Amino acid sequence: MDSRLRRLKVKANKLPLTPGVYIMKNKEGEIIYIGKAKALKNRVSQYFGSQEKHYTKVRKMVENVEDFDYILTDSEFEALVLECSLIKQNMPKYNILLKDDKGFSYIKITKGEWQNIYPVLQKDDDSAEYVGPYTAGFSVTRAVEEAKKVFMLPTCSKVFPRDIGKERPCLNYHLGICCAPCSGKLSNSEYRKNVENAISFLKNGSKETIKRLTTQMEEASENLEFEKAAKIRDTIRSIEKVGSNQKVVFSTYKEQDVFALSVMDGKACFSVLRFDNNQLYDSEHFFCDEGESLSEMRGEIITSYYTMNRKVPPRIEIDGEPEGIENIEKWLSEKRGSGVSIVIPQKGIQAKLVEMCKSNASQKLLEKYKVNDRNREALEELSLLLGMSKIPEYIEAYDISHTGGTDNVAGMVVFKDGKPLKAAYRRFAIKGFSGQDDYRSMNEVLSRRFEEYYSHKEKGETVGFARLPDLILLDGGKGQVNAVLPLLQQYGIDVPVFGMVKNSKHRTSAISTGGGRIDFNARKKAFNLVTNIQDEVHRYAVAYHRKKHTKSALSASLTDIKGVGPAKAKALIIKFSTLQRIGEATKAELMSVKGITEEIANEIIKAFKGE
Repeated sequence: MDSRLRRLKVKANKLPLTPGVYIMKNKEGEIIYIGKAKALKNRVSQYFGSQEKHYTKVRKMVENVEDFDYILTDSEFEALVLECSLIKQNMPKYNILLKDDKGFSYIKITKGEWQNIYPVLQKDDDSAEYVGPYTAGFSVTRAVEEAKKVFMLPTCSKVFPRDIGKERPCLNYHLGICCAPCSGKLSNSEYRKNVENAISFLKNGSKETIKRLTTQMEEASENLEFEKAAKIRDTIRSIEKVGSNQKVVFSTYKEQDVFALSVMDGKACFSVLRFDNNQLYDSEHFFCDEGESLSEMRGEIITSYYTMNRKVPPRIEIDGEPEGIENIEKWLSEKRGSGVSIVIPQKGIQAKLVEMCKSNASQKLLEKYKVNDRNREALEELSLLLGMSKIPEYIEAYDISHTGGTDNVAGMVVFKDGKPLKAAYRRFAIKGFSGQDDYRSMNEVLSRRFEEYYSHKEKGETVGFARLPDLILLDGGKGQVNAVLPLLQQYGIDVPVFGMVKNSKHRTSAISTGGGRIDFNARKKAFNLVTNIQDEVHRYAVAYHRKKHTKSALSASLTDIKGVGPAKAKALIIKFSTLQRIGEATKAELMSVKGITEEIANEIIKAFKGE
């Protein structure tokens, strides 16, 4: 620990064990982080201990801390209010700061013979017509997409009439969601009618549009224009279908916000779904660095979000408990002027909304940082299949291998973000007993792994055995799972454990729990992932066993020679590796091995000559 950290640690240890706000400053005296604490001494002193225990973001912040101030408060709630106020005033670099770029959205209607409609964030074309402004950009974008699909307006970048007749219609035309003016078969009057209907739909809503189109359909039918009437009928059905699809995004409560957080490789994204009159009207997402804990991040995110003059609803749904939930509820209630509750739903419609919100956050994170979509989808599918609260980004898998109870070994493989992390693979030789007992072997291996975890953790390490996995998979059924579950309780390890079951054809077929099994069914991505994991851990364990078994067989054949015991056989194997090389060795080379005398060397040479 350098002198700066020692100085700050000494200062932190002199702080009182009372609530308050601490203010971290750099060499220039600039405020770089503001936090609150229930007990200032405990919280602040943690920053200046072992830096290996901190996430990257916190380590970077601590590297830049030259001094800190603090303000004592009478309660944790006062500390929260003061923290929010100071963060808003100073915008410290290392706090989670949500950029409030929420502006107005418009529907842009281009001019000319071949008009089209687009969602935009600002007026940038004086010749165009604009409908709006709207505060919910998400709703505007979705409404325009639906209108263009229903009334078959082009979504491509072609310019009309310039590009008419130059290319064949694209796939959208064949799917029935584009009228294909590029084909040259559509008159301008027909196209303009589609645009007018789309604009009416956006301005007046679906009910009014359906009413007007129904009148047009009846008139066309009376005039014996049956083809025209059929087209209008199909349009009405499309509008009704859009309306029914919208009902899927429905909230049990009239007004609420839904929060969910997704974390991956030190980066985080949280999404917000906003509901009013029981319907989704807006969606937002924000990116930040991963914090020390998910609960701490959730608390900081919620307070930061509603500091941005967002309307506070009476109910907030979230995917996990935020730190200081009672004080946050009290703070939000004061901002709203009436009671606000923060809820973590466990089932039903509300839980599905949180799940949808979390999927949005994960997808945004994937798009921004370009992680393999297929692997991420498989992990998300697996987490849903197993009922996990978070995506298992770091998975450890174990398998036992032996021959008739001899040369018992185990292999451990690691999959990070759905891909093998070979640098983290480990091998275990079973030492606690001899004979065939897979359950006892698995118990020993996991026990040694948890011992290593605490040993490395005490040294301040954060990688390798010092990192606990998000999920443990064992090759085998409920017997293997039940053999290790008591260990987790004994060591205080909170990691889900499941078995990987194979069918009669030795192919992965299901996931085993302590009391039953979960079949994969149609969950193909999760099935492929688990199959890859099971095949890899089996390959790794078997390869280690074969190597060990070969050495055992080699050692056994050498001990048949007069004067060569297990220790001398092992020394010969280490020196020469194979029987062939031992048989080709000279007397002098054999005697260079510890314990091999001239007499024993002669016996070895005689044995290999068949005498």
